[in-house]
This record gives sequence, structure tokens and C-alpha cells, in this order.
Amino acid sequence: MTMRYYQTQTEQERVVLVGVAIKPGKKKETDAHLKELALLTETAGAKPVKSFIQQLSGLNPATFVGKGMLEDIKNYVKENQIDTVIFDDELSPSQLRNIEKKLDCKILDRTHLILDIFATRARTAHARIQVELAQYQYLLPRLTRMWTHLERQEGAIGLRGPGETEIETDRRIIRDKVARLKKQLVRIDRQKSTQRMNRGKLVRVALVGYTNAGKSTLLNLLSKSHAVVEDKLFATLDTMVRKVVIKNLPFLLADTVGFIHKLPHFLVESFKATLDEVREADLLLHVIDISHPDYEAQIRVVDATLKEIGAGNKPLFTVFNKIDLLTGTETEEDRGNPGILAAPRLKGETSIYISAKEKMNINILQQKLYTQVKEIHITRYPYDDFLY
Repeated sequence: MTMRYYQTQTEQERVVLVGVAIKPGKKKETDAHLKELALLTETAGAKPVKSFIQQLSGLNPATFVGKGMLEDIKNYVKENQIDTVIFDDELSPSQLRNIEKKLDCKILDRTHLILDIFATRARTAHARIQVELAQYQYLLPRLTRMWTHLERQEGAIGLRGPGETEIETDRRIIRDKVARLKKQLVRIDRQKSTQRMNRGKLVRVALVGYTNAGKSTLLNLLSKSHAVVEDKLFATLDTMVRKVVIKNLPFLLADTVGFIHKLPHFLVESFKATLDEVREADLLLHVIDISHPDYEAQIRVVDATLKEIGAGNKPLFTVFNKIDLLTGTETEEDRGNPGILAAPRLKGETSIYISAKEKMNINILQQKLYTQVKEIHITRYPYDDFLY
């Protein structure tokens, strides 16, 4: 089945965001997650107007939040003409039904929102198949509710993707589509694997990191290419591989999809072929937005995702990006790195502070990268040292 995409409605949807802090002291973390959810909402083309956070000892199995909070949200939705309420965690089918019945408006969760953004970002047939598969896997247990939504309204966030006016609620049909899409991805996996084998003996380096950390900007800078760069979440879904030459040493550099908090597991599975570039890389460049107030949590998310996809033990070089956005007092040790006092101190050959946008410390990065790639190449092909 071919994915169908719709333009966002001319008038922006007004959205309320809802999060729950489960443990004491987790409100700050939940607040950070809701700020990210607001960015995701804006990326999807809607306008977040208010956030609700509730401290609970455990999630309400029926309505996610407590009855009192749900009543407050209901009143706000009614008084302020809110179109959509988005929850920061994945809701069960029963929770979706109960909340929708109570609030009488469109209800989405974080997973559905991410899938919607992926649907608008997918540019190639490969990416579209991956997104479509992930959407169907998400929709399968929610068919009854979702198809009625798709009948009532189209074009808004959370509703781009499979299905329109026809009632295709039969689970057998959806499972057949999922099976067919998986077969297509298996064929694509083989093609991608063959392509990687045909690249010869060049060392492969993969850029990894949280979404919007600046990976594509760095790829363009090092490879002198013109990949799409946007100051938005998930600007890149398709893997881009470019040949880079530093001094007389060529290697391949791959840009991959960014990671994010609470990335759905089935989405990781759908993007297996894309993430194989990470699994099969000889060296990972972990790009970190050092200017982000929650960069340490983002580092933990990337580390956990790398472990999940089987790349946790890969040689890794840490690149702290966007130092031009930092402010602070400069010391002799940090000369050339404004505001570096606010950054973590990872000394040695496996980390560096740069600004890809302002081209700060790029020569130092190239030299360190050259040393790392050269060491890998010599270890693998000891008789090629004439290249150096």
C-alpha cells in the first residue's frame, strides 16, 4: 500500500501537552521531556499552548493521569478551543478510548506524534516503507479507534499515513500488509548489505547522536557535500554516505537518523537497514549538542540506543558540537573554546569541542579523525602503509 500524505491545515492546531512524573524529584526531567514534546509538536506543524504535569506514584491504568487532573484538562480544552491533547508517554488502547471519551477531542501520544513526523520526513521509497511498517505496527491494536478518526478528519498531525475513508478494520488485512512490508524491507536489507560490501576496503565512520545535534552539518563540512540541513527534529531519516579524504587518506562517512527519548522499539526495528550503517561501522562519531541544557540525558539516550541495536562496544569518538552557543569565562587551557567551562572535561584523543556551523576547531577534528582512521586502516591492511 502506498502511503498518502496530506498538507497541514492552514490554521495551526492548538495543542495541550500532558506529562506525568512518576517518582519524587522527577518533575524536572518530565518538564524537560515536555519541552522536547513541544518541539516535536511544532515540527509536526501544530502550536502547543499549555502543558500539564502531574506527580503520581504510578500511572492510572484507565486514564493515564488522575481523575482530578483529567477534569482540569477537560475544562481547559473546552474553554480554550483546543484541537488536540498529546501525552508524553505511549497510551494503551483502553487509555486512548477513555481519555478521548472524557475530553471529546483528538488524543495522541508521543509515539504517534513521532510516527507522524517521520511520515512527513520520509523522502525515499526505502524510508517510506520503514515508516509505513512502523505506523501499521502501532495502529494494529488501535484499529477501531484510529479508523473512526481517519473517517472524521484528514490532514492534521497524527493522521498522516495509512488509511482514509474506507473502513479497513480487519486485522487480517493489516497483518498481511505488515508481512508484505517486512518482505520488502528484507529485500532492501540485502541490497544495502551488497552496497556496503561493494564499497571496498575503505574504513567506515558513522555519525550518531541525538536528533538535531548537528550531524548533517558536520557531514557537509567534512565531505564538502550539500546534504539537507534543517534546525528541526528528525531532518534526516535516510542514511547518507559520503567519501571523505583527509590528507591522502580516504574513508566513508555516514549520517544516520537521530535518536530521541522514548524512541519506539518497533521504529528501531523498522529502521534496521538504516541503522546497519551504525552496526557495521568501524568507528562512531558521537555528535553532542553541548549547548543543550539537557545534553547529559541526551548522551545517556544515545548510549542506551547504541546498546539496543548492538553497537555499544564500537570504537567511539566524542564530538561536542555548538560551542559557539556557550557562554562563560575562557581560560588558557580552553583558548579557542568559548564557554568551555560549562562543558564536561573528557580529556585525551577520543573527544573534541567544535562548532560545525562556525567551523571552529575543525582542523583539530580532522587531524584526530585522520589518526583514528589511519590506525584502523593499518591494523586491517598492514601492507597499505605506503598511503601514509
